[in-house]
Amino acid sequence: MPAIVRALRHRNYRLYFGGQLVSLVGTWMQQIAMSWLAYRLTDSVLVLGLVGFAGQIPVLVFAPFGGMWSDRVNRRRILIATQSAAMVQAIVLAALTLSQAVQPWHLVALALVLGTINAIDIPARQAFVVHLVDDRADLSNAIALNSFAMNAARLLGPTVAGVVLSVVGEGICFLLNAVSYLTVLLALVAIRSGPQAVSSRPMASALRQGFRYAFGHDAIRGLLLLVAVVSFTATPYTVLMPVYAKQIFGGDARTLGLLLGCAGGGALAGTVYLAARKSLDGLERVIALAPVLAGAGLLAFAFSRSLWVAAPALLAVGFGVISTVASANTLIQSLVPDELRGRVMSLFTMAFLGMAPLGSLAAGSVAHGVGAPVTLFAGGLCSIAAGLAFAWRRRSGAG
Repeated sequence: MPAIVRALRHRNYRLYFGGQLVSLVGTWMQQIAMSWLAYRLTDSVLVLGLVGFAGQIPVLVFAPFGGMWSDRVNRRRILIATQSAAMVQAIVLAALTLSQAVQPWHLVALALVLGTINAIDIPARQAFVVHLVDDRADLSNAIALNSFAMNAARLLGPTVAGVVLSVVGEGICFLLNAVSYLTVLLALVAIRSGPQAVSSRPMASALRQGFRYAFGHDAIRGLLLLVAVVSFTATPYTVLMPVYAKQIFGGDARTLGLLLGCAGGGALAGTVYLAARKSLDGLERVIALAPVLAGAGLLAFAFSRSLWVAAPALLAVGFGVISTVASANTLIQSLVPDELRGRVMSLFTMAFLGMAPLGSLAAGSVAHGVGAPVTLFAGGLCSIAAGLAFAWRRRSGAG
């Protein structure tokens, strides 16, 4: 295998990667369709923020329990159960939409259901990757390729969703997502994973142990805090994209797909860059600079009135955000012992995906009062400040 895709030489990882790639395209199609449907039904940025909040707040609340279970139970079995439950959620959403019975509260409730499933699924999925590569030297490449799959789907999903939305509507997007779960389920059944270290501590003690380890470790604590700030201030731009597509650029669902596709393209470029790296040397420097790039992109995008300005700005945002998150993930995975991996990665999940709903709710509320451009501009400034603070702390520590 070429060095940039060296993790694919492992059979288990190839199966997992292929299944995830197809499933994630469906997931992004559903996410775009839910946002578009919520805005079409209500014309409210507040409802957009509420749907985003409902879909992600369970991760903030329940992810530590998901991480604890992934350290106590076979992770492959957990993933089969959670992916099956997510498929059922997509089928219910498709049925409500295709029957024209869907209401805004349905979207909020079903987003809450999926968020609860993800709170269990994501920590297990993050911790499961280590079992899929036989050579630990390939772990960083496997994590980068995971991010590549996510962002390739982020590029393809909105593009496909824009076409499907404009031709046959939201219900078909939800139905296609339900079908896409079959690929990852088949892959999980075919994977032959080895034994994992299992924690036998009582649940309360196991939770405390995970928190004590993560926040008592200087490097892990700093990475978690940076990811949390970037997630809260920079990533909520996706919630406000329907406003830009419809009101500012005067477009439709295809315009929404184009905007999110540009951000996805930047993120995809970021993962290719990280996958091409051969070692962890210099990765902290990348983590310090990436939030600054994301923030600068948000500043440029916030008051843009031309797609020619918006597109490269969103490319920078996507590149910066994913470089921050994937690099932090790689460093944390390289530091944590396997018996604590699920619990520590659940805290990473909280920092990345758990803080996002609070940012979505805040962005929707602020944009309702002062407008989307001012909201995104403020988020960009905060992201830049976070990157500079991390760089200063790193330089001070080195000194």
